[in-house]
Amino acid sequence: MQARSDGFNLFFAQIQHEALCAVAEHWDDARGENRMPGWSHIDPTKIVKHLPIIWSWRYDRTTGIFTGRLSGEAITEAFGRSLRGFSMQDFFPADSYPVVYARHHKVVVDPCFSRDHGAVFRHVDRIGTGERIILPLADDGETGDGLIGATVYDMTQAVSGAPVQFAFDDLEFFPL
Repeated sequence: MQARSDGFNLFFAQIQHEALCAVAEHWDDARGENRMPGWSHIDPTKIVKHLPIIWSWRYDRTTGIFTGRLSGEAITEAFGRSLRGFSMQDFFPADSYPVVYARHHKVVVDPCFSRDHGAVFRHVDRIGTGERIILPLADDGETGDGLIGATVYDMTQAVSGAPVQFAFDDLEFFPL
């Protein structure tokens, strides 16, 4: 097994939620001697109790398109539909897609880790507040071709007629 990098240690030290720590630890274990694990190295049986909060995107480096691979039950419930099979552009509203795409693109292409907390998403008139992590995947162990992420959240109802405030509070990137 590869020794944890300083970047991973810094990233891991910032994670507050126990479930997200478990997902990050599995990612680290799954990569073995590789820089990053591939999708096939992620073992659902080792993170089974956290599957409802896990989501994943495939990334095509030629087209720059993300396609939904996995949407846990809690993620599907939050958005009212599964991201599986959707392009990221078709899944997210036009006003939030550029921000979401930029964050995910940075994680897969740099590659790096991402962690944010606060208002982690919005859907219709609800806001999910919590914590999110995003980790890169690479089938060849080196070149990013996907992401696995996990999000824990509590839903709040926006006040009718009031503008919805939505920002990625404390969004941080950590080197691989």
